[in-house]
Amino acid sequence: MTPALQQALLQLRLEHPLRLTPAQASALGRSTGLSENKLAQALLAQAQRLARAPVSGFAVGAIAITGSGHWYLGANLEFAGLALHHAVHAEQSAIGHAALYNERRIVKMVVSASPCGHCRQFMQELNQPELLIILPGEQHTLAALLPHAFGPADLGISTGMLGTAPAPLASDSPDPVQQAALTEANQSHAPYSHNQAGVALKLTDGRVITGRYLENAAFNPGLGPMQLALSQLSLHRAHPEHICQAVLAERTTTISQYPGAAQLLAAVSPVPLHQLALSSRNAS
Repeated sequence: MTPALQQALLQLRLEHPLRLTPAQASALGRSTGLSENKLAQALLAQAQRLARAPVSGFAVGAIAITGSGHWYLGANLEFAGLALHHAVHAEQSAIGHAALYNERRIVKMVVSASPCGHCRQFMQELNQPELLIILPGEQHTLAALLPHAFGPADLGISTGMLGTAPAPLASDSPDPVQQAALTEANQSHAPYSHNQAGVALKLTDGRVITGRYLENAAFNPGLGPMQLALSQLSLHRAHPEHICQAVLAERTTTISQYPGAAQLLAAVSPVPLHQLALSSRNAS
């Protein structure tokens, strides 16, 4: 990171940026004289510092630049003792971060190296073949990096990962943590299994960290709600020992997020996972 960028971040009180507003991104560009792409690439080092990679030892950062002008940082997250298919890739982390703010379009994904096939397929679920992938010294559309792609349109889904409007779920529970999980379930993307699901983790300081299910047409590259919640926990520099309550809200279908989510939580925290099983018509 250049001294000019370090100074600009200090002046804007962004020593640990996670999300930049359009005004903040513009101010950083003016202060440093860097173009949008160069500025984002310079900020990747900040994202990489948020990575947790106890298995591979390889830290990856990514930045999603959205149609609203907001920037969202993401980093890879691995879990000691668990297989790598539980890991959250940096691109997934950044896009999931944007999803939690209900962004509807990703304009650019800025990464330090060409995305792996897993992440290319995950991004295909955005249903945006014109999405730009910004790499050092070059840029490509997602369509160019993933020719002859298979995605939502091939399964009759016209919307993308960030444009889902599923059937609403409801619960009369007065518990705010359960309601937070329910909110995420209602914003989740599950057009193939219809297993709408959201997770809420309450911390000892009162904060509630959330995640939602982001399903993929190829299934395996999907991002589970607990994966996204734990990714957010890591990005916000909190620790699993700070979790004091955990809730999974999900629509009951032929599959369930509960077994995988409970296994993942148990790997990092002794707090039990409460399941709020719902249908689109009633509460429980």
